[in-house]
Amino acid sequence: MRDGSILIKGINKMKLIIQVPCYNEADSLPITLKELPRKVEGCDIVEWLVINDGSTDRTAEIAKAHGVEHIVSLTNNQGLAKAFTTGLDHCIKLGADIIVNTDADNQYNALDIQKLIKPILDGKADYVIGARPVAQIRHYSFSKKLLHKLGSWVIRGVSKTDIPDPPSGFRAISKDAAMRLNVFSEYTYTLETIIQAGQKNMAVCFVPVEVNQDLRPSKLIKNIPTYIYKSFSTIIRIFVVYKPFRFFLTIGLIIFGLGLLLAVRFLYYWFIGEGRGHVQSVVLSGVLMGMGFQTVLIAFIADLLSVNRKIIEDIQYRLRKSK
Repeated sequence: MRDGSILIKGINKMKLIIQVPCYNEADSLPITLKELPRKVEGCDIVEWLVINDGSTDRTAEIAKAHGVEHIVSLTNNQGLAKAFTTGLDHCIKLGADIIVNTDADNQYNALDIQKLIKPILDGKADYVIGARPVAQIRHYSFSKKLLHKLGSWVIRGVSKTDIPDPPSGFRAISKDAAMRLNVFSEYTYTLETIIQAGQKNMAVCFVPVEVNQDLRPSKLIKNIPTYIYKSFSTIIRIFVVYKPFRFFLTIGLIIFGLGLLLAVRFLYYWFIGEGRGHVQSVVLSGVLMGMGFQTVLIAFIADLLSVNRKIIEDIQYRLRKSK
C-alpha cells in the first residue's frame, strides 16, 4: 500500500521498526539486541534494523547472528547523523509505520519502547523523545549536567518545544514525520531534528524513560569544549536555515543602530562646536550603517531562498509519500 502499512487479508498491519545505528559495537550490540522486544502492544509487526556505519569489527556479523532482519552497511564511517538518516530512509522503504531509534550501547531501557510509541499510536504526537532522568545519572559529572540543562533550555527556546532532554537518542517517529525530516549536520541528529520538527509545527512530546548501567564512554562526546562548540554551531546553523529573515534582520538592525548612534554622537559635538575632533566617528558610522543596510538586504534574499527551500522540501515529501 502507498501509505506504508502492510495489507494482509484486507487488514492493515501496524509495522514497527527499531533501528540501531552502530559503529564498532561488537561488544555491546549483543546486550542491546537481547533486550529489544519482538512484540509491542499496538503493533502487529516488529522488526529490527542495524545501520553498520563503516565498522571495522564484527558488528554486522553479530547483528545477523542475533536475528536482525535488516542490516544496512555504509562503506566508510560517516557519523551518527548520516547513520540515523540512512536508517530512516530504509525504514520508510520497508513500510514502517513507526520508527524507534535507540543506541547500541544499551543505554536505554528497551521496555520503555511501549511508552515511547503510545503517543503516536494514540494520534497525539508525530515525534516522541525519551527523556532520561539526567539529574539522577551518577556517572554524569556536575559540569555535564549543568551544560545539559543550559543546552536544553536553549533548544526549547529555538524549537518552541518542551523537551527536557534534547540530546536523547531514544525516540519514536511516525512515518509521516520521518518523511519530512532532513538532517544537514554531520555531527548529530538529536538537536537538529527537534528544532526542525518544532519549526515545521509537528506534534513533538516526550515521555520519561529509564536508563541502564553505562557500558562504555560516549563516542559522541569526546570532550566538553568540543561538544559545546559543535552543539552551538548546530543550533546557529538550524536557526539560520529556518529563521533566516529574523536572524539577518536582527544582526543588520543592531549594526545599523550602532552606526546611527555614532552619527548622532557626532552631530551632538558638531552643534556644540567640537565636531573637528570627532571625524573618526563619522567614518565609522558610515561603515557600520552601510554594513547594517547590506545585512538587512541579505535578510530579504535569505527569506526568498527559505521559501524555495520549503517548496523543495514539500516536493521531496510528496515524492517520498508517493512511493
